[in-house]
Amino acid sequence: MRALTPWRAMRELDPVRRRMENLFERFFEPEEGGFWGGDAWAPAVESHVENGNLVVKADLPGIDPKEVSISVLGNNLKIEGERKQEKKEEEKNYFYQEVAYGKFSRTVPLPQGVDANQVHAHYKDGVLEITMPAPKELAAKKIQIEAK
Repeated sequence: MRALTPWRAMRELDPVRRRMENLFERFFEPEEGGFWGGDAWAPAVESHVENGNLVVKADLPGIDPKEVSISVLGNNLKIEGERKQEKKEEEKNYFYQEVAYGKFSRTVPLPQGVDANQVHAHYKDGVLEITMPAPKELAAKKIQIEAK
């Protein structure tokens, strides 16, 4: 039956147009679990050895530390939580929003030999700092460069 219908070039593009429209709708509607919703954001994390301790820092500005959980499973440190958005009614004022809200989860691999019973966490000025004794293998070693 399709052979009897007139061919229109734009009809062939309709499925592509619908998919693009759907993509843009999901992209700009984070409350509906769209592109930015769910676990779409994660805090910045860094780790280093300092004074014989492995230090992991996570930037969590504006997040209540009571909304954050830390766990060690095997050789992985997992940081989970949620940044909740305050609902405010704006009166026809234009505003710009770059801050991401919602649940997050970060998993940081730990070196062999970390004792989960000696992990300590502190939260100050929006930065979560997790410390634990560093295994001996993480001690810095000076390497001599051979010039030829």
